[in-house]
Amino acid sequence: MRSRNTDKEELVKQKAIELIIKDGLEGFSMNKLARACKISVGTPYIYYKDRDDLIMKVAMEELRVMEEFFIRDFDPEEPFEQGLRKQWENRYRYAREKPKMNQFFDQLRSSSYQEEFLSGFMPGFISAMTRFMHNITERGEIETMPFEVYWSIAFGTLYNLIRFDIEGKSLGGKPFKMTDEVLWRAFDLVVKSLKK
Repeated sequence: MRSRNTDKEELVKQKAIELIIKDGLEGFSMNKLARACKISVGTPYIYYKDRDDLIMKVAMEELRVMEEFFIRDFDPEEPFEQGLRKQWENRYRYAREKPKMNQFFDQLRSSSYQEEFLSGFMPGFISAMTRFMHNITERGEIETMPFEVYWSIAFGTLYNLIRFDIEGKSLGGKPFKMTDEVLWRAFDLVVKSLKK
């Protein structure tokens, strides 16, 4: 049995992410991956049982990284505006440092992997966000609403701005580059729309 090479394993993961973003899950294969990495077809099988194992292990590993970003310095006991600001900072930092991952996760969310992918979705983060939402509604800082409504208002704007920034253009192809001014102006409008 051949030994594991951590540099090669990292190359396999990064190329897999790139290929899935570029070709979609339906266009992704272990053979294409090996060619893109310029390694033998058998090499990815040193690290992963098969295509599905690779996709899910890469996703779960990256979810752990994402969770660390999202809950870093976040206190669910904080007041609404302060806690939401920290969430925007953390999510924006993650998107800036790992721009391909939002596209990778978008592929998984709209695939047959969705259920398995979401079943392991960041339990520490979910717990912290549940406590935060409970606290801010109990204190009367925001109206009581379904989580999905809260999430859409609180983060939908941020994720659309991040997508425009990554693509370098907004609707109609108009050039777009995120600035702190745009980011925090949007944040202020979101806070205003949610506060009681």
